[in-house]
Amino acid sequence: MRILNQVLAVTRLNILNLPKRIATSMVAIVGVAAVVLVFAAVLSMAKGFERTMTRAGATDTAIVIRSGSTSELASGLGNDQVLIVETAPGVLRDGGEAVVSAELYVLVDIRKKSNDSAANVPFRGVGSRAFDVRDSTALIEGRMFEPGKNELIVGRAAQSEFKGLELGAAIKFGRTEWNVVGVFAADGGVAESEIWTDVRVLQGAYRRGNSFQTVRVRLRDTGAIAGLKEALRNDPRLDVDVFSERQFYSTQAEGTSTFIRVLGYPVTILMAIGAVFGALNSMYSSVSARGKEIATLRALGFGPLPVLISTIFESTLLALAGGLLGGAIAFLAFNGLTVSTLSNASFSQVVFDFAVTGDLLLQGLVTALIIGLIGGLLPAIRAARLPVAQALREL
Repeated sequence: MRILNQVLAVTRLNILNLPKRIATSMVAIVGVAAVVLVFAAVLSMAKGFERTMTRAGATDTAIVIRSGSTSELASGLGNDQVLIVETAPGVLRDGGEAVVSAELYVLVDIRKKSNDSAANVPFRGVGSRAFDVRDSTALIEGRMFEPGKNELIVGRAAQSEFKGLELGAAIKFGRTEWNVVGVFAADGGVAESEIWTDVRVLQGAYRRGNSFQTVRVRLRDTGAIAGLKEALRNDPRLDVDVFSERQFYSTQAEGTSTFIRVLGYPVTILMAIGAVFGALNSMYSSVSARGKEIATLRALGFGPLPVLISTIFESTLLALAGGLLGGAIAFLAFNGLTVSTLSNASFSQVVFDFAVTGDLLLQGLVTALIIGLIGGLLPAIRAARLPVAQALREL
């Protein structure tokens, strides 16, 4: 109890004296705040990208692509193969009709609104069941495109990010002009970054014959995917892979999110090292300024351990303040910020929001506390070892 009381007394004295050392204290606070700000900002980009990709993922929807394909662009399926998939076991049927959408996927160049740079935007040809095989996807403006016409509907995110996609606008891709007749939403999922049209029209416009790239299948239930995989794998007419929609998009998100983290962590570590030196400087200055004060406490019977603990506590408190400041700025400045980036898997732009989540903020605070502990340790040891007699002679 005696040591605890001494720790509390010295800590209270240190905190009360902080206003006298405001300049050096702010160096430590701002340094730690910058670390947490960069940490949260960079990783919230990866988090937001992953969230956008995985929001499109359902466990009762399957995606069928050519075996070995790493993306839709690399896949290719013929019309006869699509018909085989439609009759496979496990496929949901509505009035005797399979709930599937055979789709074609191409990339078109559109200018960004933000900086007028060119971007690869997914242009997807879909079947009449496109909305039935996707959860939480619905028209929010205009109407559905008419089969056989050069009409398209655009995702909400694509419309906000790219030029020329306003409702009622006409936009030209290659030699073909298309009319924007509708806007759809997909609960913030990756589909909102796309443009859709009738798959048969897209085949003709891009001379793709009767080919497709993927077949999206609504399953009878989540357990039906095993039977579907087995049936398609054993059919000698097919050479395809089957993924649940959630698995497919999680895999697609890995490359880009990993790349962002690979860039983000080294930057954060370098800044954290700088922040540790800032904390060291601040706490060494604090110990130097309080040399007589510490010596007086030691002469009054305070042991070295309370002095050491209180100094580390002060450093940790400053780091915590910096962590809270950096986290607050990151949340206010970046959470919900809409940007687009190139997906490594599809080579197309994906529009997404930064996501400064609670777990990222918690990780930032833990990082701040570690910086505070490391930055306060050596000055605390110095304070605990401060020669009492030498300091008292200077009084």
